[in-house]
Amino acid sequence: MYKENLHQEFEIVYKELDVCPKKEHQHSFFELVYIVSGTGIQCINKNQFEYHKGHLFLITPQDCHSFDIKTTTGFFFIRFNDIYIRGQQHDRKAKNDWLHQMEYILQHASHQPGCLLCNHGDIPLVKTLVESIIREQVNREAHYTELIKQLVNTILTIVARNMTMMPSVATCKIAEVSSEPVQDMIRYIQENIYEPEKLRTDLISNHFGIAQGYLGRYFKKHTGESLQQYISNYKLKLVETRLQHSDMRINEIVRELGFTDESHLNRLFKKHKGINPSSFRKLNNAAYQPVL
Repeated sequence: MYKENLHQEFEIVYKELDVCPKKEHQHSFFELVYIVSGTGIQCINKNQFEYHKGHLFLITPQDCHSFDIKTTTGFFFIRFNDIYIRGQQHDRKAKNDWLHQMEYILQHASHQPGCLLCNHGDIPLVKTLVESIIREQVNREAHYTELIKQLVNTILTIVARNMTMMPSVATCKIAEVSSEPVQDMIRYIQENIYEPEKLRTDLISNHFGIAQGYLGRYFKKHTGESLQQYISNYKLKLVETRLQHSDMRINEIVRELGFTDESHLNRLFKKHKGINPSSFRKLNNAAYQPVL
């Protein structure tokens, strides 16, 4: 299968097409696709979705996709790779906030077809931001590159917000959980995953008004895994994202996600993936090297 590469950290492309020039393919980068005009079908991972003006899609490196164009379509593409994700903030706190936001996007990408904009109020906002980016790209006035990056980061923030409204999550699909309290627990865990003190069983029990002795059985009954298993698995998925899409040191990941020490993380991660974190990072960095 054809795999497209990006040879810079960031790229903005606008195209009007009558026929999709590429059959099913994958990327080594991330791509936001905004439909400026036209109609057709988005094909992703063997699923289909009818698109029209105003739709916004996220394509990740794992996705196989193409478009079946029905009427002439204006595609606006925002393409970015790991280097862009890692390099947007210089202040440590701001950089961590940025990485948390990107992790949320990557962990909650459904890999299904469909528009990301669940919040109808964001639809005109994204339209205005896209039009502003196109205008800056065309006019190329002073500091246009920096302004475009700020506008793109605003769109990514909107994407993250809308993904909080979607039903699926990385290790447990909320839509498949029939119990509304458990759905709320899962959201609570995701929102507080970087604050381990808020994930203590007694605090969760008090927060949701469920007896501490019954909480674990209740959660497992509705999700198929214990509360602590869910928290651990969710953290390990975030570790994967950190290793793939940031330059954080292992000891920084340990501190941020509340592991006891590096050996604790190494042991859990090796059980989870079959290799230690350092080897996982090397393998993935090699896999995403562009083919020149």
